[in-house]
Amino acid sequence: MKLIFKKDELEEVAHKITKHFSHKVIRIDGPMGSGKTTLIRNIGKVLGVKEEISSPTFSLVNSYKGLKNTIYHFDFYRLEHPDEALDFGVEEYFESGALCFLEWAEHIRPHLPLQYDHFKIDFIDNNSR
Repeated sequence: MKLIFKKDELEEVAHKITKHFSHKVIRIDGPMGSGKTTLIRNIGKVLGVKEEISSPTFSLVNSYKGLKNTIYHFDFYRLEHPDEALDFGVEEYFESGALCFLEWAEHIRPHLPLQYDHFKIDFIDNNSR
């Protein structure tokens, strides 16, 4: 699925994306500043999260309650080695049955589950992705 969207269309895009989830682990890739966290924030709203979703850059993982599921949001940008993810039990999160959204997942490549949904955000211009 390829979508071209403007920043003000993120809620609509989030609705479309959630209909295409086939796994509990969802990888979202894109360059710094492309809108990964903003997209995850909008997906969280669609899934009933009432709290403000923010980047877990320093905490590595944030958890939220949705209408049906617990949602974990990971940011692996600051990891220096993939095995650092094992130190906080990333595999247990993946096996928990909760939705897990991953930013900078390439930093933990050896520890990614065999199956996950994968979305990529690319810049078109300052307002379009």
